Amino acid sequence: MLFKPKLARLTDEELMQKIGRGSEAALTELYQRYSASLLRYFTRMLWSNRAMAEDFLHDLFLKIIHNPHQFDTARKFSTWVYSVAHNMCKNEYRKNENRILLAKDETPYHNYDLDREMDLTSANNRITLLLETLNEEDKTIFLLRYEDELSIQEISQVVFMPEGTVKSRLFYLRKQLATELNQYRIVLKEKSV
Repeated sequence: MLFKPKLARLTDEELMQKIGRGSEAALTELYQRYSASLLRYFTRMLWSNRAMAEDFLHDLFLKIIHNPHQFDTARKFSTWVYSVAHNMCKNEYRKNENRILLAKDETPYHNYDLDREMDLTSANNRITLLLETLNEEDKTIFLLRYEDELSIQEISQVVFMPEGTVKSRLFYLRKQLATELNQYRIVLKEKSV
């Protein structure tokens, strides 16, 4: 029978307590648990810029190393770490507000001429483009739910929004994305005729 290493059996919150006491091994374990999903989150939230996402991931874990006392061990770690990541992205959006507005002006999601130029293999790119048209809060909610698989309650805590509002936003986001993807499918069908 195989046994998990001692640290692997600890909860995230227990690992944070050990990190607060200077345990590098606990930090490594926490990094292994969260780095891949946080990197995906940052990549999606930061205009699919992998290098920037890696920098943000690095900065996030530096915050954990240098300020482990900021984590309240009575809270769930996953909710807290996504709250920190969410706030980092919000700050970046504020810094780059003009760039985002220009990007939205150049690639409006109702531009059907752009759809006609895309072929069947670019459906995934279309979804990414549609996600980029969402405001920062909606994009966060959508990615936390469908990519990182957080519960409604956890998302509510990350974005500081009532659960009912999160549910409502997700409903309308699914509806909006389904409409856009359906229009894209119609354009593709016309193109192939």
